[in-house]
Amino acid sequence: MDLEELYKILMELQPSYDFVGKEGVIEEGTLDSFDLISLVTMIEEKYEVIIDALDIVPANFSSVESIAELIRNSGGMI
Repeated sequence: MDLEELYKILMELQPSYDFVGKEGVIEEGTLDSFDLISLVTMIEEKYEVIIDALDIVPANFSSVESIAELIRNSGGMI
């Protein structure tokens, strides 16, 4: 699984944060609601998927691995 592009997207949103191996980035406040909307938009464009509004929950964005799983579940290749 290639997560490099996903890390690049996250670094665009929060360049000073190291997402590698981190859990709870929503709960910690690393990503706020504006970041989350931007992230969903960037993911949809990059991976050519549509993220269902019901899937925009903290559990799906708590780590890079959970975001990658969301992308795969939405039909994206990562």
